[in-house]
Amino acid sequence: MAEIRKVNAQELGAVSPELRCGDKILLSGTVYTARDAAHKRFAALLDEGKELPIPLEGAVIYYAGPTPAPEGRPIGSCGPTTSGRMDRFAPRLLDLGLAGMIGKGERSKEVRDAIVRNKAVYLCAVGGAGALACKCITSCEVVAFDDLGCESVKKLTVKDFPLVVADDCLGGDIFESGREKFRVG
Repeated sequence: MAEIRKVNAQELGAVSPELRCGDKILLSGTVYTARDAAHKRFAALLDEGKELPIPLEGAVIYYAGPTPAPEGRPIGSCGPTTSGRMDRFAPRLLDLGLAGMIGKGERSKEVRDAIVRNKAVYLCAVGGAGALACKCITSCEVVAFDDLGCESVKKLTVKDFPLVVADDCLGGDIFESGREKFRVG
């Protein structure tokens, strides 16, 4: 059985050159949620020459729109959304210092190229397991775009969030290599 590595989110940028497609990690530290609507606003702010509401350098963005927190919990269900919807925004954010992204599904060639160019990483969370994922979240705070409701940008503190390296900074892609293993003829 492959070793599961513990990784601090704030050190992901420094660690990403060591991570390989298919590696399993437990991520702890600060991550930010941002989905489609928030990414559109990020792009608009950047186009206007304004600063983003989150520090991008070395940051990790989780493509999720958590549900409201039940009594006694910091957050409700918090599963990943389809990452491809953020593909038109991701290369720019990676070029500005984003260290990693968490979501589900394949990424475009442009995103994979930006991951390699910036020595970043794309991590996959288990889709459909939002109730399980929320158990790894110890705090949640809305930090931007409160009017977007579940799609507002939230600062999360995660502890031992189980993830798989889907795209590494050497060009490894779990979707491509996974299909190759089962290719017939």
